[in-house]
Amino acid sequence: MVTGSGVAVRLLLNVIWLVLAGFWMAVGYAVAALICFILIITIPFGIAALRIAVFALWPFGKTVVRRADGGIASGIGNVIWLVLCGWWLALGHLVTGVLLCLTVIGIPLRLAIFKLIPVSLLPLGREIVDIDELRASGARAEVAVPDDPSRR
Repeated sequence: MVTGSGVAVRLLLNVIWLVLAGFWMAVGYAVAALICFILIITIPFGIAALRIAVFALWPFGKTVVRRADGGIASGIGNVIWLVLCGWWLALGHLVTGVLLCLTVIGIPLRLAIFKLIPVSLLPLGREIVDIDELRASGARAEVAVPDDPSRR
């Protein structure tokens, strides 16, 4: 359970994130979704891109876990995603992370953006969940964006 100060820290980090990186990363995912929607056969990838766009907007307090039902179809889909959108979204995360390192306030946020690179490369077969719910269930996160990035 998150205390009042934990919620305040998450809110502050999410607002700073939104201004410095989240909005632009979400726009990148929205463009990827649009491309996938235009190609029609890749509409499921567009839906996944929109889910990740919301995660990229407000990541603190959320995490990514593997879905138990993600099988060979997710693996094949991830290869298609990687070719169509994943590589340039991951490149966007990498460039944004380097740019965040140029600002003092952005240095702690670089950890979060670098942790999102695996999700941008292979998003299918994963689910975005609230980190408090995950901790309560005792499950383990695949990619966790920490509540306080200065703590490891």
